[in-house]
Amino acid sequence: MGTRRLTKKEMWTFAVGQLGWSILGGIINTWLVTFYLPTKQSVEAGAKFYVPTGLVIGGILTVLGLITFICRIFDAITDPLIASLSDRSKNPKGRRIPFMRIAAIPFAVITVLVFCAPVGHISKINIVWVLAFLILFYLFMTMYCTPYNALISEFGKTQDDRMFISTAISLTFFVGTLIAYLPFVLAGPLQKMVGYSWSYRVWFIILAAIALYCMLIPTRKLNEKDFVDAVPSDTNTLKSLGATFKNGNFRRFAFSDISYWIGLTLFQTGLPFFVKVSMQLDEFYTTVFLGGMTVLSACFYPMVSKLVILFGKKKLVITGFIGLALAYVITALIGILPFGGIVPGVLICLIAAFPMALLGIIPQAIVADVAEEDAINTGEKREGMFFAARTFAMKFGQSVAMLVFTSLAVLGTKQDIKSNDLTASPIGLRIVAIVAVCFCIMGAVILSAYDEKKVMGTINAAKEAEQAEAQS
Repeated sequence: MGTRRLTKKEMWTFAVGQLGWSILGGIINTWLVTFYLPTKQSVEAGAKFYVPTGLVIGGILTVLGLITFICRIFDAITDPLIASLSDRSKNPKGRRIPFMRIAAIPFAVITVLVFCAPVGHISKINIVWVLAFLILFYLFMTMYCTPYNALISEFGKTQDDRMFISTAISLTFFVGTLIAYLPFVLAGPLQKMVGYSWSYRVWFIILAAIALYCMLIPTRKLNEKDFVDAVPSDTNTLKSLGATFKNGNFRRFAFSDISYWIGLTLFQTGLPFFVKVSMQLDEFYTTVFLGGMTVLSACFYPMVSKLVILFGKKKLVITGFIGLALAYVITALIGILPFGGIVPGVLICLIAAFPMALLGIIPQAIVADVAEEDAINTGEKREGMFFAARTFAMKFGQSVAMLVFTSLAVLGTKQDIKSNDLTASPIGLRIVAIVAVCFCIMGAVILSAYDEKKVMGTINAAKEAEQAEAQS
């Protein structure tokens, strides 16, 4: 019971679950702003305004920005609660997979409903609709992702296993994100038949069905009890959360991770706008650029584990931050650089590919390391709470990015900033890119205080003691 290591095939089976939820996360991160804050070109093609897009909240925030802020307050309660329930679960089928199985179907369905605003024009009903279903989206995302991520530490019984799992789920994450961009290419032919909005909703439904199938695969194919024999935690939610953030190394990582997710989401949310508004290209190139970056990034994946052995995780993540910041510098200079067309997009993809590989793989392994070190020091396994904190960092970063993007992207426009049909401007998008550079640099500075030698020293000493005991 709970002693067998996963085979490589089983690790890939586990990673398919990440493919599923990253498709759903990619739909929200890419399309929430794109769908509800359409560009001028999209409006000319038939896009509708369902919620106000101007800076109508205190003159500095959009309705979408306020909605994402409210979702973060809700997450602050549900993330640690679900993590604690998972850590303390005594379900005979395991502490994690039963949660994932319950969450998968509503997670997929609600993702689609976020975009099905019932009134065909700007309406308070639509605002309530988007708010309600976005809250539910994040609730079921937490129910699936927090237990799923906790399994990274529990399934990864060795450093090699953790790096392989982190590499596999990083790859499926970026592939899932790429799949979420496909409506940019595929929706066009449907627009004459079903209209602009439904041409995208149809593809959201198809992609959500694919995501659901992927999310259910690890819950059906892997028996958690074959690999994990953890004792349920007896600590209540608040004490467990407090103990998690009492870990200084984890705090440093968590704040750095928030900066990473803000930077990544600003790119993911902003890419369609950078393409259509800044580069003045067809939205088709959004998928082309992201696809090219994903393929090129995947080419670097095999060397990441070897680089970790040579340089350690901390130095490589800091390198990733710096590389991503450089890509944003190029983004901010679109329209100023002596070349235009697709050249800036190609250059951004080439620069960002390697940092994306580093930042996509290594942070998950760092969380698993910190969780293991904490378990060694405290005698209590609380992987769920550690990964819940990372899930919260991810969602908090994503929401801050959406808030920042929707507020800044419209600056510099010639329209009234409180106009209900406000669209993004090249100046606003340049400001977004500069802010992203700042967050990437901040992430690197914060992570520099992470004590990797202490964490790995504790883990290695415990393993040596365990081996010595087994030999005696």
